[in-house]
Amino acid sequence: MAVLLVQAGPALSDDDPTGSGRREPRLLGPAQIRQLAAELAVRPTKTLGQNFVHDANTVRRIVAESGVGPDDVVLEVGPGLGSLTLALLGAAGRVIAVEIDPTLAGRLPTTVAEYAPAQAESFEVITADAMSVRRADLPVAPTALVANLPYNVAVPVLLHLLGEFPSIATSLVMVQAEVADRLAAGPGGRVYGVPSVKARYYGTVKRAGAVGRNVFWPEPKVESGLVRVDRTHDQSDDPAVRAKVFAVIDAAFAQRRKTMRSALATWAGSPVEAERRLRAAGIDPGVRGERLGVDDFVRLASVD
Repeated sequence: MAVLLVQAGPALSDDDPTGSGRREPRLLGPAQIRQLAAELAVRPTKTLGQNFVHDANTVRRIVAESGVGPDDVVLEVGPGLGSLTLALLGAAGRVIAVEIDPTLAGRLPTTVAEYAPAQAESFEVITADAMSVRRADLPVAPTALVANLPYNVAVPVLLHLLGEFPSIATSLVMVQAEVADRLAAGPGGRVYGVPSVKARYYGTVKRAGAVGRNVFWPEPKVESGLVRVDRTHDQSDDPAVRAKVFAVIDAAFAQRRKTMRSALATWAGSPVEAERRLRAAGIDPGVRGERLGVDDFVRLASVD
């Protein structure tokens, strides 16, 4: 796993609208995105979920919705050519980016030095698959996650990072609109399911806006949405406890039209044992999983 540390480049004549002496980063537009892609001979791939944001107002809005400030260490996944990275550097105290594509990761330090020289020493990039990143791989513990997640692995990446880094207090991620709806859905909703409950294990989840297709290059075939997760620490950070809860959630929704007594029969060992555990947890055995909240699953997982 390679870590590239960015050194500050020569100062540019960026504006300093706050009068703080800290020059604001310049942001990338459509012309700069295409120029960088041509320079690197990058052709966005569907496999890696590469759709680069080229609209400055969109990345500004994402940063504003995230609420990050000078005290935050932001973990960004899939920075690509650096559009969101530059906007984050203008607000956060430090940004650690995780990029799976070595070509893109190798160019990011230069981009930051060119467009955000005053913030260059506050940036690191790690060349790695986000699903393999562990606490020991990061130089410091992140306090926030802000990312345009690859849509084909968005939910697994989000859940992995929330589980691996209890220090992440807030998360603001851009995902496919359909996935955003599932993550933010509440009990009883049509799209409420495994992602909804597991995300709520970590805290409150809500939709934070929509993003149009025209702000990406290449333009995706799906709509996008923003999802915010605010960690509450209501549930245990112990991986073993979390694994038990998640196993119950998976079993409950594997056949979502079945009652919990039937759906959990294999997990519990038999329908009779499933009913015993459900009643011990104060849950009606005849209810379906889509009617239960995360606290119900936590109680159920703790029953012996």
